[in-house]
Amino acid sequence: MAFQFKPGLIMVFASVTLGCASVCSGQAQKQTPVPGLELRSTGFGGGQLPDPQLSGTISGTVVDQSGAVIAGARVRLTRTDGDPSLNQEVLSGDDGQFSFSNIAPGPFLVIIRSAGFATQTYSATLGPGEFRIVPQIALVVATNITEMQVGVSQTEVAEEQIKVEEKQRVLGVLPNFYVSYIPNAAPLNAKQKFKLAWKTIVDPFTFVIVGGTAGVEQAQDHFRGYGQGAQGYAERFGAGYADTVAGTFIGAAILPSLLKQDPRYFYKGSGSTSSRFLYAIANSVICKGDNRHWQVNYSNILGNLAAGGVSNLYYPDQDRNGAELTFENAAIGIGATAVANLFQEFLIRKLTRKVPNDPAKP
Repeated sequence: MAFQFKPGLIMVFASVTLGCASVCSGQAQKQTPVPGLELRSTGFGGGQLPDPQLSGTISGTVVDQSGAVIAGARVRLTRTDGDPSLNQEVLSGDDGQFSFSNIAPGPFLVIIRSAGFATQTYSATLGPGEFRIVPQIALVVATNITEMQVGVSQTEVAEEQIKVEEKQRVLGVLPNFYVSYIPNAAPLNAKQKFKLAWKTIVDPFTFVIVGGTAGVEQAQDHFRGYGQGAQGYAERFGAGYADTVAGTFIGAAILPSLLKQDPRYFYKGSGSTSSRFLYAIANSVICKGDNRHWQVNYSNILGNLAAGGVSNLYYPDQDRNGAELTFENAAIGIGATAVANLFQEFLIRKLTRKVPNDPAKP
């Protein structure tokens, strides 16, 4: 397609042409030096060389292991050659980005700190006039609370660790929120325990699992008093979801808050197979307290008993059986916890995405 000139472009072209002609004509004339005035050329051709100390810019982005940006991280810039003249600090923005401008060339060190995360560093050399973009810096959740900055509360550390746990999903789909891959994770307060329980029961896949279980029960004509058809399925689904809500809130939020116990399973990941097997089984009846000491898991035991008792309120009359159903459901709940722990210890971690680095592994 042929290029078409527009009137404005023609006028600009003419102005530039006339200007060049005028300049060229003036350069052809002999210049008369003025006494006491020294003429110096500032062009690159035949004049002074560019300033080798042209300042540059250093920028980058701070994220967590899942790729989510971290706002408010402290980013400090210093020299690695002992020059004390450079010592700047900024906070990462809402988009996780930071930037340092007018930085003299030379070796530099970037130090990144954020509550609940281990400190990360990056070093390189800035060239004259260079616009250096630091490779994306992913902060790892801290594995030892004593490494945290002074003044950071335990609640803040736990909140950062929960954010990572809430991204843990088996095969990227099934929620795996109640497992900590950090051995010394900060204990949760009551609000955080209820928040984790709520997130679990409203997760879409909780409904999928309950729905699938209700379908199997109907196919086997389990809880026959509910009947068949859509109404029978709805009643089975409602009973199953009520069991899930009661068990989750009583065993993972209410009792752990009252008894000051941690409802999570703490992944071991090291030692012999037999020791890990016994550890997983034992964690159905023992747990970590908020004081980080191992103790009897009253929350899980009493939670399963309470959930079994509540289930007597809505199961068919012929399936209630009073105390028998209560203890039967409690035993099933504790056994299911033991089996789930075995899967967590030996299989699920390999299938779970968004998992922090396991300090027990090389």
